[in-house]
Amino acid sequence: MADVLLQDLWFHRVDGVRIENVLAEGELVVVRACAVAALARCPGCGVASSRVHSRYVRRLADSAVARRGVVIELGVRRFRCKGSACTRATFVEQIDGLTFRYGRRSAGLQRVLQQLALMLAGRAGARLAATLAVTASRSTLLRLIRALPDPVADTPKVLGVDEFALRKGHVYATILVDIETRQPVDLLPDRTVATVAAWIAAHPGIEVICRDRSLAYAEAGRLGAPNAIHVADRWHIWKNLAESVEKTVIQYRALLREHGEPDTPQTVPTLDTKGLGHEAAAGPRQSGRLSDRVREQHAAVHELLGQGVGLRPIARRLGLARNTVRRFAQATTADELLVGKWTGRPSILDPYKPFLHQRWSEGCTTARRLFQELQERGYEGGESVVKTYIRKLRQVFPHADPPRRHPSVRDVTSWITRHPDRLDGDQAQRLKAVLTRCPQLDRTARHVRSFAELMNNRQGRDLDQWIADVQADDLPALHSFVNGLSQDLDAVVAGLSLRYSSGAVEGHNNKIKMLKRQMFGRANFDLLRKRVLLAASGRS
Repeated sequence: MADVLLQDLWFHRVDGVRIENVLAEGELVVVRACAVAALARCPGCGVASSRVHSRYVRRLADSAVARRGVVIELGVRRFRCKGSACTRATFVEQIDGLTFRYGRRSAGLQRVLQQLALMLAGRAGARLAATLAVTASRSTLLRLIRALPDPVADTPKVLGVDEFALRKGHVYATILVDIETRQPVDLLPDRTVATVAAWIAAHPGIEVICRDRSLAYAEAGRLGAPNAIHVADRWHIWKNLAESVEKTVIQYRALLREHGEPDTPQTVPTLDTKGLGHEAAAGPRQSGRLSDRVREQHAAVHELLGQGVGLRPIARRLGLARNTVRRFAQATTADELLVGKWTGRPSILDPYKPFLHQRWSEGCTTARRLFQELQERGYEGGESVVKTYIRKLRQVFPHADPPRRHPSVRDVTSWITRHPDRLDGDQAQRLKAVLTRCPQLDRTARHVRSFAELMNNRQGRDLDQWIADVQADDLPALHSFVNGLSQDLDAVVAGLSLRYSSGAVEGHNNKIKMLKRQMFGRANFDLLRKRVLLAASGRS
């Protein structure tokens, strides 16, 4: 057994260590070893010494083997320092790759736990560590993250800047990303001009700054790197244009419906309520668990009555109440007992069903709208009752075509700002009809298509002509959009001309949201910064 374990633990052999034996003690594997190097260097002055002061045994936890925890009992020596100017009188030898100062686990296990903490944080990391037969609490894992040194990153030539929420709506911080390597460079505790400008000034060599259209980051970039080219993110530019289009569509929403189109949907055939099932039926129910039981009990009662058995003995024999047996005895057939049961129950909706049938025949099939109309007529029931009845109407009339509603503001905005190839035939036809009825929206759509071609083909040099064309039209919402572009025109032109964008920054923003949720309650800025800078890049 010891030979097999010794073979499995072959990787524990390092220079200057001799493994004496390996023992299996319960759920632990104990490796006894000792340091055999002739010399050791003082960590204070670096002078080598061979003078041994004393010896003792260190117990180090190591990575598990065969689902068993491993403990290394390592005999080490304390040496006397020979350096005359050194403040240390003695020091303990350290084994490279195995021990470190004040450590109670091996260097290999320390690196494993650090990676575990970076990937999974506290609770999840502790659960996985327990599965790997390693003991580590969530607080221990968080301390390991905080103890890691900050990674040393080169100054990026193309820097991406954006904000992210530490506490949404209240506290915001800044993330800096190297756009060329797509790796985070640093996290700043706020988004003020002074903080961002100071960081940029402390890292000379930045040539391009990718950002959204925030005036604070624009000013910080101009102060920290006056010669850098600012690139406005294309996604944010297009989002602002879509918002302007939506305002224009709202302004002319009265023209979205065709002339003469009724407010109510198209009519459907008149209802025949005989198809609504047993709610409108008058006869007894012929099948079902409850009706079958009534029929069986009625037959049993009349069979015993034919044998001359009295009502009280029948009740005892069948386990029924005497009054129940009396009702069964008085009924000639079971159908007399079933009429009115489980069929045609009175409902709070009954007085309003004729109105529902009328509205359904007129084409109104939306349960929420019908519920609101019933409330206006004094209905005091819940919406679920109306939804249940409307569901039954749809089951009875499955082939009734749903009414075609007129396009909404959101529909038209989406059609205008979407690539024409991504519109199906019906959407393209309806958009064409809307643009025909409203010349203002037609001109808006032409400007949007022109801007899309300008952006996709990176023809930022033609932006001035596009702005002039928009200003020549009477479209106030687009004029506001153009005025916003003019405030940051150089960055917008660069964003529409260069290949750089803030896509990598937005991706890391999403990762930060995931890390914050994973560290709920303990996502302090220092801990979050270490995890973003180390875990996102895969470094330790």
